[in-house]
Amino acid sequence: MSLRRQQKISSLLQETLSEIFQIHGATYYGRAFVTITEVEITPDLLVAKVYLSIFNVKDKEESLAAIKAETHEIRRHLGNKMRHHFRRIPELLFYLDESLDNALRMNELLKDVKKTSGK
Repeated sequence: MSLRRQQKISSLLQETLSEIFQIHGATYYGRAFVTITEVEITPDLLVAKVYLSIFNVKDKEESLAAIKAETHEIRRHLGNKMRHHFRRIPELLFYLDESLDNALRMNELLKDVKKTSGK
């Protein structure tokens, strides 16, 4: 399987999952703000790793667990939207992507260093 095809499929999955989360998201994770940052798919197109950034909640792991509990329902919606693109709808594995949180923390640390060195 070509890498280019995997990237194209990953992009299509990310776009479609984003639509599903916009429409049905409140029932999966409540008032949290969830962004799909990346989707990686295996060469055989059977497993998709979905990386999520979760904001506006205290316990991100709890929100992620709620989304994982609804994986079957999310996959069903994905199948309804993408049945003409795949022979088999890929299994979905959800992971927490903390890269944005880490970037914000680094930015705050750099601001603190700048303040202390400027005195």
